[in-house]
Amino acid sequence: MQALALAAASGAALLAAGSLTPAASGGSPTPSAAAAAARNAHPATVRLAPVAHTARLPHDGPSGTASSGSAASGDKPSSGIKEGSVSAADLLAKVSSCSQISNGKYRTDEETSATVPVCGANGAVFWKADMDVDCDGQITAACNEDTDPWFQDDTAFHTSGDQPLNAEKLPYVVVPSSSSIWNYGSAGIKGGGVVAVIHNGKVEYAVVGDTGPDKIIGEASYATAKALGIDPDPETGGAESGVTYILFKNSQASPIESHDAAVSAGDVLAKEFLQNN
Repeated sequence: MQALALAAASGAALLAAGSLTPAASGGSPTPSAAAAAARNAHPATVRLAPVAHTARLPHDGPSGTASSGSAASGDKPSSGIKEGSVSAADLLAKVSSCSQISNGKYRTDEETSATVPVCGANGAVFWKADMDVDCDGQITAACNEDTDPWFQDDTAFHTSGDQPLNAEKLPYVVVPSSSSIWNYGSAGIKGGGVVAVIHNGKVEYAVVGDTGPDKIIGEASYATAKALGIDPDPETGGAESGVTYILFKNSQASPIESHDAAVSAGDVLAKEFLQNN
């Protein structure tokens, strides 16, 4: 276990790392017995201690960034916060080539071949894949056993109040469970870690919120999909390709359920990422 801390800039409050435990849970919502079975066992969950919220960003920002303060927020709507000042194009320019760090590649779905590597960069890891929609966590109108055939009422990482995350409201990303292919914890990726998710010219900041099958990659919460203009239906929605996930090493939005904290930290981390790559 590691204690990780991130100091956000521009008067942002200190982001304090919680005690995190790698776990296998959740999974890519694909209509196969193997995928369904992989979603049935959530491990011991992790409670992330709350700290002060980070400072909000100015309202004005460049085009190509998705707005916060909508249904895709873990907090109450915030009209004064944007998804950051770094454009999707600038981030994508830094991940145009891959230095593979995984011991092999991942499938995007149970029936596909393994084609997706995990790539390394200064201060981050990234991959380019599809997006399956994860509705696991708290039971809501959009995420429940009736709307999602693979629904699980838990997530690998918990809120500061020791509750499962809310997939309908909180943008979060699913990472593959640790395996011989890749160990996310050893790479500096933890629950609550900050992620820039890019699709169709938009940037959405999210957190690492759940773990999935150890051979499948490319999954994010209902809120993440909705914020990026992707159909968030957990059974029929998602994106077949064109989604880039940049996970910032040794980072953590705290509390994990605060989307504002993820956005504030993400903007700082994205700027550092551009400078260091």
